[in-house]
Amino acid sequence: MEIDWPVSLIMTLAVINGIITSIILETIILSKQMLFKLAFRTAVGMSLVSMISMEVAMNITDYMLTGGAILTWWVIPFMLFAGFITPLPYNYWRLKALGKACH
Repeated sequence: MEIDWPVSLIMTLAVINGIITSIILETIILSKQMLFKLAFRTAVGMSLVSMISMEVAMNITDYMLTGGAILTWWVIPFMLFAGFITPLPYNYWRLKALGKACH
């Protein structure tokens, strides 16, 4: 069964799902160290710019290598690398210039 959605919609959903998943995972991890409400606020307050840039870079890499929203096993390492490397300059600047880490 094929989903007849535009690639842009699939990519947008992937970005939103990535951010939601990240917030949930970070909240669970942080809730072991602090109250749940504070853990959730901390997770949401972490660098959304960093998370969004990571998700967008991963989706662009997928699109450029497969020609669409076609996730295949061989593209995953390239997507992970792009998602890791893209937010590094922003995170470095934020840490050095503002003295704020993402966590």
